[in-house]
Amino acid sequence: MTTSRADELLRKRDQPPRPTFLELFFDLAFAFGLSRVSALLVVDLVVGGRSPLVEFGGTLLLLLAMLMVWFATAWLTNLYDPGRPEIQLVVAGTMLGSLLMALALPQALGNHGLPFAIPYVAIHLGRGLVMLPALRGRVEQRRAAGVLLWFAVSAAPWIVGAILPEGRREALWALALAIDYTGAVLLWPAPWSGRGPERWPVAGEYLSGRYRQFFTIALGELIVVAGTTYSVKYYGASGGRTSAFFVSFATTVLLWRIYTHRVGEMLPAALGKSAEAGRVARRALPAHLVMVVAIVTTAAGSQVLIDYPQRHPAPAWIAVILGGPALFIVGRGALERAEFARNPRDRVIGLLVLIGLGPVMLLVPTLAAASTATAVLAGIVIADAVHGRRRPADVPSRQSGRSQ
Repeated sequence: MTTSRADELLRKRDQPPRPTFLELFFDLAFAFGLSRVSALLVVDLVVGGRSPLVEFGGTLLLLLAMLMVWFATAWLTNLYDPGRPEIQLVVAGTMLGSLLMALALPQALGNHGLPFAIPYVAIHLGRGLVMLPALRGRVEQRRAAGVLLWFAVSAAPWIVGAILPEGRREALWALALAIDYTGAVLLWPAPWSGRGPERWPVAGEYLSGRYRQFFTIALGELIVVAGTTYSVKYYGASGGRTSAFFVSFATTVLLWRIYTHRVGEMLPAALGKSAEAGRVARRALPAHLVMVVAIVTTAAGSQVLIDYPQRHPAPAWIAVILGGPALFIVGRGALERAEFARNPRDRVIGLLVLIGLGPVMLLVPTLAAASTATAVLAGIVIADAVHGRRRPADVPSRQSGRSQ
């Protein structure tokens, strides 16, 4: 492969900033994967087995593995031209591997450890093995080699953990994920790859579109869970279950509104015009990760809500019904700090209210607990509207100094 052909792999400045049909197609695999995670979380809540903390921890490991695949692929198409056959090959292979992971996910901590771990490792190593020869003659080859090194190191605990029995597996997989996420946060440094974020150019408007697109996919999971649960089991039912469905829908709308108000709408500007777009992009990544985890948690809570609206909730149910929105507020706050360098007071108050109400909600029916969480989110939306009228012109802080 010649240097000129390697040059063609890189994303050009004049390329369309919007995600292509390839990325939309790729996200379908993750719509399926997120549905598998939320279904597994519902089993943890209703059936249980071991302690809720252990059950939730195992499910969270699987979700974080799926999210690492998505975010690594989003950064791949941020750096390289998704119209090139080599990149399309990598994305298509990643999509297949993601589907295999999702298929194995319900029993990944049981007897399907290898069917889950092998596709995960193959996705990350395969990407590196394609990109290294494709980038021959370019300095970006060193960057790709650094990424491959980090995932090669984590491959050992992934595979060994998959062979070990349940109980020991989680510890090794947690170690593997810690390696993978540490590499991502540090931008996969290696002795030969140089230093500094300038090695990782950011196509700001494109990457913001990918983040927002994945957030929408996650919200879609909330709608699918609530709609499927209600339509298959309780459509036309009167009383609590119908009310629970409408509460779930209202929660979805409120989460969307809280995300899009100012911060979600201005994310392309923050990434596209900022002198430090790379820093904002890296901070926006974990913020979106937290929000997606929160939405999947809220989706599981919605199914439990619709199934058992009048029952007094178990502590684990309250953990997801209130904890999902609370975690979303944390992630949304992190995104606002990345863009505007501020911590909105209404979100801090909302978070404290949700945490403080936890013990009280054990004494009321599940529907009342979920309605309370929805009311707190509605209060944040109202506060946003009031503040928006007082402060009509927000500017991302990285562009104009510290905003109010």
